[in-house]
Amino acid sequence: MRERITSKELAKLIGVSSATISRAFSTDGRISEQTRARVLAMAQQYGYQPNAIARTLNNRRSRLVAVVVNAIGNQCEAQQLEVLVHRLQARALLPIILCCGDNTDRLQLMRLASTYQVDHAVIFSDLVSLKDAVQIFRTTRLIIVSEEPIEDTRVSCVRFDGAEAASQIIDKLVGDGRRHFAYLCGRNSSWIDKQRRDWFSIALARHGLAFEAEAHGDYSYDSGFKEASLFLRRSKVDGLVCGNDVMAIGARDAAVRLLGRQVPGDLAIVGQDGIAMAGWECHDLTTLVLDQVAFIDAIVGLIEPHETSNGAASTTVVTYTVRWGSTT
Repeated sequence: MRERITSKELAKLIGVSSATISRAFSTDGRISEQTRARVLAMAQQYGYQPNAIARTLNNRRSRLVAVVVNAIGNQCEAQQLEVLVHRLQARALLPIILCCGDNTDRLQLMRLASTYQVDHAVIFSDLVSLKDAVQIFRTTRLIIVSEEPIEDTRVSCVRFDGAEAASQIIDKLVGDGRRHFAYLCGRNSSWIDKQRRDWFSIALARHGLAFEAEAHGDYSYDSGFKEASLFLRRSKVDGLVCGNDVMAIGARDAAVRLLGRQVPGDLAIVGQDGIAMAGWECHDLTTLVLDQVAFIDAIVGLIEPHETSNGAASTTVVTYTVRWGSTT
């Protein structure tokens, strides 16, 4: 079997420099389309493929981005990942997706990714501690998506602000005569979930109210259905706030189909995330909406300065808005 042709050999055959060969295979290379087409045609004819690993050794950049998530089966995370992957690919950056939710050795999973010399790591997962992430990706530009207070100057952060949106929802519900509120949480480990609960708690306190009941789900439809069916039987809740949209949909189905409650007549239900499914006519959920495009643009905005310089770590804030639906 013939050995692969090298870039120098291909350049000599075409009559161009090795740098021109490299630019032809780069999305941001300065080269005319005519020259690019000629190089790619000759490369195909002679079976040439650029060696990304060798290029990494030469310029110390892999163009790889480790993206650490809980699970891609989650509706919200799936939507965010789709947008992020497209944004990264448009910038010739390649994501490595690490799913931590069902992995018993999350640290080893991240160590494996770090051996590929990733240029950046974006941590969505709340199952991974900041300390572990910084230690494992020590030579990588690290971006944390979290509500947890972060003071490490080596880490960039995307945070969220939904206080005003939560206040708008509570003001309406109280104005409609609601007085008995409950909160359906997600995982205890989630800083974002705790922060979201605080937004609504503060808004309730302004009216002299507080959550009278609380339950814990796991962000799934089944947990929303199960937990709501339990505490709605033993309490006079007329306003239910859920930690995400999927649990809110499960809670509504439990209230209506199992317990015969009227939504929103007897019970107002609020979700959080603003996933596409929440806007379907069959659900039409009132929810805190995170603009997914703005959110991902914020992440990419933290990556891009480091593509061209040694930019300092920074924090950016993305604001939630309200999508009003028929459940309130």
